[in-house]
Amino acid sequence: MPGFEPFPLPPPEAYAPPPDTGLALIFADDDLVVVEKPAGLLAVPGRGPALADCLALRVAARFPDARVVHRLDQATSGLMLFARGMAMERVLSMAFQARRVDKEYEAIVQGRVSPPSGDIQLPLAPDWPNRPRQRVDGEHGKAAQTRYQVIDDQDPLGSRLRLVPFTGRTHQLRVHLAALGHPIVGDRLYGPSPPAAPRLLLHATRLRLTHPGQGTPLSFVSIVPF
Repeated sequence: MPGFEPFPLPPPEAYAPPPDTGLALIFADDDLVVVEKPAGLLAVPGRGPALADCLALRVAARFPDARVVHRLDQATSGLMLFARGMAMERVLSMAFQARRVDKEYEAIVQGRVSPPSGDIQLPLAPDWPNRPRQRVDGEHGKAAQTRYQVIDDQDPLGSRLRLVPFTGRTHQLRVHLAALGHPIVGDRLYGPSPPAAPRLLLHATRLRLTHPGQGTPLSFVSIVPF
């Protein structure tokens, strides 16, 4: 598994963010904001004006004190949490670092996955000659762990999985599943070309944490759009 060979790197695509039709707001109070990020939208600005449009700027247009505490890949959709103000940014960033925020994703991957549940523990590092790809690297990579469970193996496109990352490495879910031999459907970076879906079939479905100001448990759910 660690020595898997990825598919050829596709040519870069021009950034075409989805239209701004208003925030898909899930929750907001004086401490935090939770919204749904659409697939194809950057979480934070890229380099240069052509890559300026992103979820962080769209959220800031309504909540000027909103600050980023974690990210989703451009191709991934689903729940993103923002802190309100610098003090809350520090608190929530520390909660993510200490793994006190539980995240759950759903994906459709190619093929039938066996066994139907398990842990993937493969260290990851940047694939510098093939940026923005990441790769499995047993020598220089950082520890990464993903738990998966098959929830439907009869989907025409492959297997539908529930995914729980215990670490937050770049492209972790995508690389781990590709290394398992089951790339996420629609993945241009780690799957076959042309992709079998017009978008990456990966969605951040759940967020659970303790409210940093009130101490009460919070749980957010986003319906999977595929």
